Amino acid sequence: MLAAPDDGGYWIANYAGVVVACGDATDFGSLGVAPNQPIVGIAATPDGGGFWLVASDGGIFAFGDAQFYGSTGSIRLNKPVVGMAATPSGQGYWLVAADGGIFAFGDAQFYGSTGGLHLNAPIVGMAAAPNGSGYWLVATDGGIFAFNVPFLGSMGAVRLNRPVVGMALDIATGGYWLVAADGGIFAFNAPFFGSTGGITLNEAIVGMEANVSGSGYRFVALDGGVFDFGTSQFFGSAVAPPPPIPPPGPVGSASCTVSMSNPSPPQYSYETANVQSNVPGSPLTVTAYYKTTTHPFSGATDASGNAAVNFYISGATTGYPVNVIATIGAASCSTSFTPQ
Repeated sequence: MLAAPDDGGYWIANYAGVVVACGDATDFGSLGVAPNQPIVGIAATPDGGGFWLVASDGGIFAFGDAQFYGSTGSIRLNKPVVGMAATPSGQGYWLVAADGGIFAFGDAQFYGSTGGLHLNAPIVGMAAAPNGSGYWLVATDGGIFAFNVPFLGSMGAVRLNRPVVGMALDIATGGYWLVAADGGIFAFNAPFFGSTGGITLNEAIVGMEANVSGSGYRFVALDGGVFDFGTSQFFGSAVAPPPPIPPPGPVGSASCTVSMSNPSPPQYSYETANVQSNVPGSPLTVTAYYKTTTHPFSGATDASGNAAVNFYISGATTGYPVNVIATIGAASCSTSFTPQ
C-alpha cells in the first residue's frame, strides 16, 4: 500500500501485480501477466506520477514516470526481497531482503545492512529518511536496525501477540510506527492514532503507510481491506469475492500431480508447490485460493515435466485450508495447505 503525495488517495498492490488506485491516485496500470515471483513492495516517485513494483526475486516493474535503475532479477539471492523505498529525487531506490541485505540503485546510497549478521527474526520492511540520508529496517519480532538515522526504539525484546509486518515514517517528528499482523501499532517518537489490535479481522494486516503531515496512517490487509486512522481518510479498498475454484481440466493424455513442501506452514513463510507431470518444457500456473483472495503464480516445467513454484503466504488465515490448483495446458491437479 502506498499513499499519493497529497494523501487524497492510495495504491494497493497484490502479489500478482494487480494495482488498485483509490481516491485521486492515478491509475497507471498493472502487470499484464503474473510475475515469476510475487510482488512484495511498491514505491512512488515524488510527484506521484508513477511507481515501482518489486518482486521477491528483486525484479523491478516501472509505471508512469518511474524510471528503471536496475534490479536483482538476474542475481541469485541468499534471501528473497521483502520491500523497497525510493530516494527523495525519484532517481533511485533501495531493495531490502529478508536477511537485511540492501541493494541500492540509481542515486540511492548504501549505508549498511544486516546481510552478514545472524538475525533473530527476518526483515519484513524498510523506511528511508526523507532526505535520503539513511534508512531503517524492521524485523518480524519488531527489531529495528538503523543505518545513518536515529534509533528511537524497537519491540525486539517484547513478546508480541502477532509478528510485525511493516513500518512507516512520521515525517513530522522523525519517529516511526510499526504495525503487527493484527493491526497493533507500536509508536516511537510518533503519536498513536489507533489500531485494530482489539478487532477480529477477516485477514491479517500486511502493511501500512503514513501521510506526509504525520497526522494519520492506514493499514492494508491481505484481502485488500483498508483501515484509516487520524486525518488519513478512506477512499476505497481492493476487497473482492474470490472466484470459484476451477474444476479439473478435461481428461486426456496430459496429467499432473502437485504437492506442497509443507502442508501446515506457519504464517509469513514461503511455500513451494512441487509439480510432476508428463508435459515437459511448458508454462504452468499455480493458483492459491485463500479465504478472500486468489493469487496466481507462474512457472514452467523442465525437460522431465517437473516444476517447483515458490511463493510467500504472508498472513494467510490460520486454520483455513488453502486450495492450490496447478494447470499445465490440458492438465490440472490440486492439493491444499493449512496455515498455522
